[in-house]
Amino acid sequence: MAKSDHTPDPRFAELILALRSQGVTDAKVLHAIEKTPRELFTPELFKERAFEDSALPIACGQTISQPFIVGLMSQALQVEKRDRVLEIGTGSGYQTAILSRLARLVYTVERYRTLMKEAEGRFKQLGLTNIITRFGDGGEGWPEQAPFDRIMVTAAAPGEPKALLSQLKPTGILVAPIGRGPVQTLRRYTGDGEGGFKVEDLLDVRFVPLLEGVAKEL
Repeated sequence: MAKSDHTPDPRFAELILALRSQGVTDAKVLHAIEKTPRELFTPELFKERAFEDSALPIACGQTISQPFIVGLMSQALQVEKRDRVLEIGTGSGYQTAILSRLARLVYTVERYRTLMKEAEGRFKQLGLTNIITRFGDGGEGWPEQAPFDRIMVTAAAPGEPKALLSQLKPTGILVAPIGRGPVQTLRRYTGDGEGGFKVEDLLDVRFVPLLEGVAKEL
């Protein structure tokens, strides 16, 4: 889906080894990470840290997740190449770009117009043509395009994201951080085909909260 492949910075080799050692072993996910220049999504002040396995600040009080979390969530989502994926929280667009290399189409919703526009510019620069953006309330999902094969939420929902689960195909998968405190639980919901879900807790994580509505400024 990309116009041209990115040649990884040599510093990525150490990062990929670190991801493997932490359990991110899906070859498709690792390849997507290798081909996506994280430095492009990182503010100028932090570009030299783009190759670290750590979260970094971006505009609007948000963050770009650490590569381990990006890799783990992408792996947990089990994306197939024909899947339509909904992402809640575009942010810098880094996770979106990773998903775009794994799926047929990625629909991504962002409540900060500034972040959305900047991310769109990065997608264009990378030649990623299978990403559809929307400025809106992520908690509402994207009902007009539902149902989705996969849904990823990159902000912490206070409880079970029922509105988003209702937009998932019967055997689809949703991965989201769940919880109100500073530490949340990364949870995977897998549809059983009959309206129910198998629920798995993967690990403790730290995400910004999923807020209602759209930002009035920024």
